[in-house]
Amino acid sequence: MRISVIICSVGRPEAIESVLPFIARQTKQPSHVLIVVTKPEDLPPESALQYNLPIQVLYSPKGLTKQRNTGLDAIQNECDAVFFIDDDYLPAQDALEVLESGFSRFKDAAGLTGTPLADGINTAGVSVSEARKLIEAYEAKPRDTTAIAAQRKLVGLYGCNMAYRCSSIGAVRFDPRLPLYGWQEDTDFSYRLAGEKIRLGNLAGVHCGTKSGRETSGVLLGYSQIANPVYLMRKRSLPLQFGLTLMSKNVLANHGKILFPEPWINRKERAKGNWLAFFDVLRGRHDPERIFELGARRG
Repeated sequence: MRISVIICSVGRPEAIESVLPFIARQTKQPSHVLIVVTKPEDLPPESALQYNLPIQVLYSPKGLTKQRNTGLDAIQNECDAVFFIDDDYLPAQDALEVLESGFSRFKDAAGLTGTPLADGINTAGVSVSEARKLIEAYEAKPRDTTAIAAQRKLVGLYGCNMAYRCSSIGAVRFDPRLPLYGWQEDTDFSYRLAGEKIRLGNLAGVHCGTKSGRETSGVLLGYSQIANPVYLMRKRSLPLQFGLTLMSKNVLANHGKILFPEPWINRKERAKGNWLAFFDVLRGRHDPERIFELGARRG
């Protein structure tokens, strides 16, 4: 099976430099490695790209959904599956081997995702050195590369590490109306594909949750936490109960922690963004792309 890896990044050359060694050491080599960025400055020095890998750099307009679509358009007809990983997701060395086993074993699966050994997205983050230690400890234990389903019939896959059969993707693309952060773009894309979505128990890696360049505005992210799910529920690519639960969790977290927020999250700004979105929903103007207008106003 030909599996291509797609990594989208903006303004984090050090992250690209850190993830490539983990791709290069895979027990099953990828057929292509696409690095999709917005400008040359997003890339590390050329010396950091010198691996025995079929690396291709692509340029795209800014926005996670647009960058992922650029990668898909370039590679879909040249491979059997695509593996999207965040620039701060470091896979164990047998990740591609496990994916191949998973698609072979689960014939009706359109997509597969893994179970992170650690996820720094809701913490201060996991350093690359810490991630390496976790992965080395995992790899030191005896393990079977035969895919093991940890959870089946998922609504969507986790965007930091998600693989899809190209035959299942067809003409489906990530929704470009989910701009910048692309909040819930992974669930939207997964849900629109026919076929089962499965979490594998032995597709391992570490999501570092690197904070640099991630949340440029708490207000805009808070707005997207409401506007995007409402848009997707009306579009019927997000189940109603799933969307309402997701929004409730974010609103409760933002308001419940507003007095004692995590150092890496501006809860007050996110809560403000939540309320701006609620007011816009009531006025029928909750377009996810409105964050561009809000961002321009904020200067």
